Amino acid sequence: MKRSEFSYDYPKELIAEYPAEPRDSCRLMVVNREDKTVEHTVFNKLPDYFKEGDVIVVNNTKVYPARLFGKKKKTGASIEVFLLRELNPESRLWDVMVDPARKIRIGNKLYFDRELSAEVIDNTTSRGRTLRLHFTGTNEELYAKIRELGETPLPPYIDREVEEEDRDRYQTIFAEHRGAVAAPTAGLHFTPELIQRLKDKGVHVAEVTLHVGRGTFRPVGVEDLTKHRMDSEQYTIPEETAEAVNRALRSEENTVTAIGTTVVRTIESSLSANQELKADSSWTDLFIYPPYDFQITDQLVTNFHRPESTLIMMVSAFAGYDFTMEFYQEAFDKEYQLFSFGDAMLIR
Repeated sequence: MKRSEFSYDYPKELIAEYPAEPRDSCRLMVVNREDKTVEHTVFNKLPDYFKEGDVIVVNNTKVYPARLFGKKKKTGASIEVFLLRELNPESRLWDVMVDPARKIRIGNKLYFDRELSAEVIDNTTSRGRTLRLHFTGTNEELYAKIRELGETPLPPYIDREVEEEDRDRYQTIFAEHRGAVAAPTAGLHFTPELIQRLKDKGVHVAEVTLHVGRGTFRPVGVEDLTKHRMDSEQYTIPEETAEAVNRALRSEENTVTAIGTTVVRTIESSLSANQELKADSSWTDLFIYPPYDFQITDQLVTNFHRPESTLIMMVSAFAGYDFTMEFYQEAFDKEYQLFSFGDAMLIR
């Protein structure tokens, strides 16, 4: 398929600036792939669609405040550094994006405050750089300094100032393992009470970790989708998660539901020889677009995604391209809130 086939217009006023409060009060579109029907309900009704023995898989990655603001040593010019990934904790090397890129070259010294500075070691892309951070404390103290100085990396389409409350708003209740620069947004709709109701029904809540990088949201720059390459992202699948998922797969009655596209990429990336989920810790650059044969994922909870994104391409692979375009238009017509802080869908 071609990138342009995933281009569509949407009402800009439907972009959610803030999440629903409480989180599980957002709207939920329930999409049935088999009979091509759509239901409209609210997210706190999600347990109604599950039964004892079903498994939902969530991503427990934790977002850190990745956007730092500083100055160049010689000129005092203001700069922005977006921390993408820690490359080497001992050498304190980081993969970053910088702005303005044209003014930040190899050898430049950057200052964030009296305790934290950096040196540009390498150019990686037009805006990408490798930095060596300079800080006298331990690595945990360095992360504490980043938390102190950093700003929550809200997506650029959220047209408002970042607020202190966004540190909690842009974090799921499952967040445990630090390493993401963007939230796995399907998980933002869950509350402890909703999870308890699922468990009370006998639904198993299993966890994986995929540290969401900017590559998930990097625009597809080619028309031919076979030529697009995803950035690699690190994932971990614990043994107990693999066991729970495989029990459901062997059952004729139970389902495996991925909470978000990051979970889909994780579980579809780690298959054993008999096409079951394999416990593993590795990296994935899996790019899912139509057609695709899903081996693990039976159902998907996800948000509404931007045109021409790898995320809408995955949804189309799961629900079917034509049907996806139909229920997206219905969502626009019924004024569903869009994108990271917006409403959700359950695709069955």
